[in-house]
Amino acid sequence: MAYPVRVMPRAERDLIALYDAIDAEHSGAALRWFNGLERAVFTLETNPRRCPITPESKNLRQLLYGRKPHVYRVIYGIAERRGEVQILHIRHGARNRI
Repeated sequence: MAYPVRVMPRAERDLIALYDAIDAEHSGAALRWFNGLERAVFTLETNPRRCPITPESKNLRQLLYGRKPHVYRVIYGIAERRGEVQILHIRHGARNRI
């Protein structure tokens, strides 16, 4: 079963802030990295349970993207009733837990 990926408003703001922070508009390498992050997020459509549960909640999962020291956590939930993956938050992996 495919689970459409829905980026929630908070995660959308996170993506915009990240795009600006890495200056993806003016750097080809940063833009490729950012596009890779977006592609990774949308791979959750086919197998959202492949990622580990977050330390913050057993109801949330996290997709890790990037290489140290630039690892980002994509925190998401699986809304079974709606049949969708909801991307809730995107944050740098070195930040404290939510």
